[in-house]
Amino acid sequence: MAGRLKQPTGRYGGRTAEERQAERRVRFLDAALQLFGDSPGFRSTTVAALSEAAGLSTRQFYEEFRTLEDVLAALHLQVNDWAEDAALAALADARERDLPLAERATAIFHAYAANVTSDPRRIRITFVEIIGVSPRLEEQRLARRARWVDFICAEAAAAAALGEAAPRDYRIAATAFIGSVNGLLHDWRAGWVDATLDEVVEELVRQLLGILRPAGWCPAGRGGAP
Repeated sequence: MAGRLKQPTGRYGGRTAEERQAERRVRFLDAALQLFGDSPGFRSTTVAALSEAAGLSTRQFYEEFRTLEDVLAALHLQVNDWAEDAALAALADARERDLPLAERATAIFHAYAANVTSDPRRIRITFVEIIGVSPRLEEQRLARRARWVDFICAEAAAAAALGEAAPRDYRIAATAFIGSVNGLLHDWRAGWVDATLDEVVEELVRQLLGILRPAGWCPAGRGGAP
């Protein structure tokens, strides 16, 4: 398939072509979440099977996507967007309430963890199915991880400016921490970690605070470095 088929234009059933296209895209992504995120998985799904699960035709598939890899790429971004929106909403609320660092971190990570683990299919898309598919998707996966690293670094810098954390370059530490977050949440959702989600979040917050507040450092105004 050299490219996507030409899409229909005009109104039909009271909806524009753009509205129908958006609805079809949602149906394909919903079907992909089920088939890629559960059974049979991305590598064993065909265009015909995905189209059938979406209640659409293969022709309609090629009006929206070129390949199944394009669907997986879009679904991976969507799942990450959901988690990022949850984390940003929690951060905005924490700032509105002027919460201290430990409580801000707890609120953010609880929102993120609750979102990404709310559906085991999201975990599988984010941490399993995306791995090793192609150089293009590996680049996308790492780029999305870099956004999370930037998020942590920005919040660390904000905390340091408030005297709540040690001022330094946190990029390497944040990258390592993201690996811990992903691994722990995957293993917890798979049933390999005997803990509640609150306990998992508490452990992640302890790790983060240990990074931001190393031994020997004291908050500003309490006899330590600013």
